[in-house]
Amino acid sequence: MNSLFQKAQDASIQLAKIDNDTINQVLNDIADAAIAHTDEMLAANAKDLAQMSPDNPLYDRLKLTKERLEGIASDTRHVATLPSPLGKVLKHYTLPNGLDLSRISVPFGVIGIIYEARPNVTFDVAALCLKSGNACVLKGGKDADNSNQAIVRIIKAILQQNGINPDVVTLLPATHEATTEMLHANGYIDLVIPRGSSRLIQYVRENATVPVIETGAGICHCYFDEYGDLEKGKAIVNNAKTRRVSVCNALDCLIIHAERLPDLPALCAPLADSKVTIYADEPAYALLKGNYPSTLLCQATDESFGTEFLDYKMAIKTVSTFDEALAHIRRYSSRHSESIVTEDTLRAEQFIRQVDAACVYTNAPTSFTDGAQFGLGAEIGISTQKLHARGPMALEEITTYKWVIRGNGQTRPK
Repeated sequence: MNSLFQKAQDASIQLAKIDNDTINQVLNDIADAAIAHTDEMLAANAKDLAQMSPDNPLYDRLKLTKERLEGIASDTRHVATLPSPLGKVLKHYTLPNGLDLSRISVPFGVIGIIYEARPNVTFDVAALCLKSGNACVLKGGKDADNSNQAIVRIIKAILQQNGINPDVVTLLPATHEATTEMLHANGYIDLVIPRGSSRLIQYVRENATVPVIETGAGICHCYFDEYGDLEKGKAIVNNAKTRRVSVCNALDCLIIHAERLPDLPALCAPLADSKVTIYADEPAYALLKGNYPSTLLCQATDESFGTEFLDYKMAIKTVSTFDEALAHIRRYSSRHSESIVTEDTLRAEQFIRQVDAACVYTNAPTSFTDGAQFGLGAEIGISTQKLHARGPMALEEITTYKWVIRGNGQTRPK
């Protein structure tokens, strides 16, 4: 693996010589190629899909379609329109001795990405890393290996056509051994970003010797406050839960104020159309029994809370006070995305101040936590930690900075 890592590092050095206009042209060419080679990519994706049950919630993550490839191409073109994150003067001043100091944004160098059954990530990461001057080393899951190989072949062909070293985008074998090698690629890889299950992220955190930004695992809550609007709540809960159940911004637990329990059957009614299984605590179960399909209604257990379902499943927790809702979120949240439905402005502001999460919503679903939705073009991941970056990470978050000191013969006194 070290030879692959060395090639990626060498390519990242060459990438620093390429101007932003050329990179933008390459991104547009990649977008065009995504459309032109749709049939090739769908054929490769079909091989991957054939090895996974359609009933698996990850099937939707894995699946590419003509429409999704058109969306990927659109996002790639959008990245090309964004200003370069490089060379920005973040701070500038002159010392009394005449030294001129600037803090300037620069690439990390080589970024490693570990991800599972999500071939769209291959396009997103390649586009963002190219735009930010980084080489990328990709370690996809075996479930998407045929898709990833086809995508990387197409990207490398475009890079070569434009005179860019194709090793700036490197795909590793879809093996556990490759993951281990990446996590210990000190001196080659500057940063590793894992995207996937909590188990994957925990493995990376515990085993990596290179710097890591944690992303991915999302245990998301929506608190329906005593002052919540029922119609807004119905739409928000349904969208957050059912838009795409296999993604990290999907809703896992509805928290409801006890005074609004009579509204719970109406609040949950849209979920039945998508056959969402509900794990309800005792008060919520009593209200939903006979008012929600019995085959989809279960009594909650301790394991129902703090679970990232990634499926058509959701827990319900009843609370008597706002503080109790906050306590439940603090205990079970992965600090990804949290939402409140309330018409009380003060309550909304309290929620914003007191909830510790990367993204905090008032009267909107957690399904909006996404780099493209935030106007970032695409995302390289959603950070749930606090160091360096938090929330959807795009161009600015995959740069660092260096100090540039311009002098005129000054020396430091002894």
